[in-house]
Amino acid sequence: MAELLNMPAVAAASADAVVSNWCIDEGATFREGDPLVVIETEKAQVEITAEAEGRLLKILAGASVQAEVGNPIAVVGGVDEEVSDVDAELARLGVGQAPEPVEEAPAGEVPRQRSAAATERIFASPLARKLAKEAGLRLGDLHGTGPGGRIVRKDVMAAVAARENAEPAGRLTPPAPVAVAPEPEAASPGPPAGPAEFDEVPHTRMRRAIAARLTESKRDAPHFYVRARCFADRLTGLRAELGGSEQVSVNDLVVKAVAKAHELVPDMNVVWTPESVHRLANVDVAVAVATDGGLVTPVIRDCAGKSVSAIAAEIREQARKARDGALTQRDLQGGSITVSNLGMFGVEEFAAIINPPQSAILAVGAVRDDVVAVDGEVAIRKTMTVTLSVDHRPVDGVVAARWLAEFRTLVENPLRILA
Repeated sequence: MAELLNMPAVAAASADAVVSNWCIDEGATFREGDPLVVIETEKAQVEITAEAEGRLLKILAGASVQAEVGNPIAVVGGVDEEVSDVDAELARLGVGQAPEPVEEAPAGEVPRQRSAAATERIFASPLARKLAKEAGLRLGDLHGTGPGGRIVRKDVMAAVAARENAEPAGRLTPPAPVAVAPEPEAASPGPPAGPAEFDEVPHTRMRRAIAARLTESKRDAPHFYVRARCFADRLTGLRAELGGSEQVSVNDLVVKAVAKAHELVPDMNVVWTPESVHRLANVDVAVAVATDGGLVTPVIRDCAGKSVSAIAAEIREQARKARDGALTQRDLQGGSITVSNLGMFGVEEFAAIINPPQSAILAVGAVRDDVVAVDGEVAIRKTMTVTLSVDHRPVDGVVAARWLAEFRTLVENPLRILA
């Protein structure tokens, strides 16, 4: 008997998601475990597989359509099942007239409906879709160079560049900024200030998700901070011996040191839940990666059991997937700690907000020459300042201090990282 396939809750705290593309055509059969549809959340794409064999009778939400969690996106049935009157079957299932697929429109335009016969599946990364919308480009007009003809970031940027070269000057001039006059200030001396000008940048789904999760983190997780300055002379020397910037970076060594410190202080490898504290069996470490759409934190699994070179290769691959918008939901789930490194921008030290539901985040500053006292003598040493933000619910201050002491010892004696 026909039944509804509803939009699943593919990400924590998500109220809706977008249908990226259907993996099979309407009317096609599928087996248990076959991919049915790719769902796009704010930061990743999730492939939904079939729980049993059957047939895709009717697609209710086509590509690029946003649907609330729990709302129907398709009608499925048995392998041999056929439905002659789709509207009657939808009425039996408690669903109104099947919506026509929505054609993706340029930014600022109202999406248009088109017939199901005219709908074509367009494969594109979430980042490519976002950039195309912002540039006013239709995905159907772009040529994909990714795997299987998938449209990726560079395809959108190439189309934007081609349009700028082809169109007369002035065609792509952005809208004039909106002028807003400030409220008058009491007892303000002199003439009033002029109008404030700004460009309005609409929130993306990713930016809304980042804002919601970090607001939740600061509101619900009582943060406390411990800070240490580590001597990094030996760490940078080891990095050079391991192959330089092309193979292993300082950040790769830091990630491995974090995993090793979690092994030495397992009370840090925990996650708070309303019912209990979860002590994790493996040491999985998330790494903050900046993309054009915002910050994402793919998880490197079993860092304690991997070599530094293996961790370095995986971080590079996850960073590439993040920039192409190809991360899956699994890539972003798990772990108890994140490493956020702003040292490459010259930032000496900072404090970061915990990525929920994790329990800690390590903010890593730049390696720099510093004047320090060593055995009562003034010396110039390479130093690196780190700040550990900790959720006080599952982790006490003494545990965090022990962890930071172990981490500092590893950084200053980096051969122990490889042991």
